[in-house]
Order: sequence, then C-alpha cells, then structure tokens
Amino acid sequence: MGSVVELDWWQAHQARSELEVVCTPAQHFAARWPWDRCQTLWCGFALKTAAGRIYFTGDSGYCGCFQEIGSRLGPFALALIPIGSYEPRWFMEAVHCTPAEAVRIHRDLRARQSLAMHFGCFPLADDGLDQPLNDLLLARLAANLAKTDFAVPEIGRTMLYRLVSV
Repeated sequence: MGSVVELDWWQAHQARSELEVVCTPAQHFAARWPWDRCQTLWCGFALKTAAGRIYFTGDSGYCGCFQEIGSRLGPFALALIPIGSYEPRWFMEAVHCTPAEAVRIHRDLRARQSLAMHFGCFPLADDGLDQPLNDLLLARLAANLAKTDFAVPEIGRTMLYRLVSV
C-alpha cells in the first residue's frame, strides 16, 4: 500500500525524480455528510514530466482559475477536460462545464492538445449521451480548432500520445 500525500491548492509533490504533481483549483461542491458541505477542496492536477506537462482538470465548472493555472503552470502538451453532464445550467453550471466552456479551458490552459472526458458513460444530467459530442463539435468549429486539437476518444479505443515539451 502506497503512502498518501495531502496537498492544498498550488502545493506540489515530487512523486518521483521525473514526476512532480501540482494540486490545482477546481470549482465543484464537496460533501461526505449533510453537515460538511463545501468544507473540503476540489482539485485538478498538473503533472510535470520530462516528456511534457499534462493537465487533468478533474470534475469542475468553468471558473477563472483555469486562466491562472495556464499562466502559472502552462503551457500543457495535453489536457484532459470534462465535456458532459452540464444540463440544466441553473443546477449544473457551478459543477460541470459545457463543451464551449471546455474549449475555453483548453485555450486558458494554453494546451497543445486536449482530450474530452466525463461524458457518455451513464445519464447523470439532462444533456444525455450524444449532446456533449455534438456541442463540442460546434464549439470546436466556432473556435476554429481542429479535431486533433480537442479529441474525443471512441469507446473501447486506445489512444497513444507522444508528449513533446512545450
């Protein structure tokens, strides 16, 4: 069993000589019990490797923290960004981003490539299984991003990335 390392936002841990993990802000509620709502931090992770920087947003709504993350830790060779479970907006806006906001996160982070996540597994919100894919296509077109700039994994397909330091 490995050791556990607690990090606050912006704190880093040297996991190995070639891997530094930085805890980054995210916007989401947290609770384990009815009386401890929003008493803990929600986070993402920036991974600094010899091969390049990788960013995992975690589960988050859109917020200005992504611009700060991009400024402090970017640019990133690869970013994993959520695109699903965002409807209805009155309820989900604080915790899940839309595909258009995901494209904005891609730009805020200064990511060379992004990979869509957090969609298509099971119905968690009103946007359904296909709407995030359709909305991401429209958002990519509106932002003039190529399919390879913000990719969508096919179910069951393995995707290999060669990281290049940026």
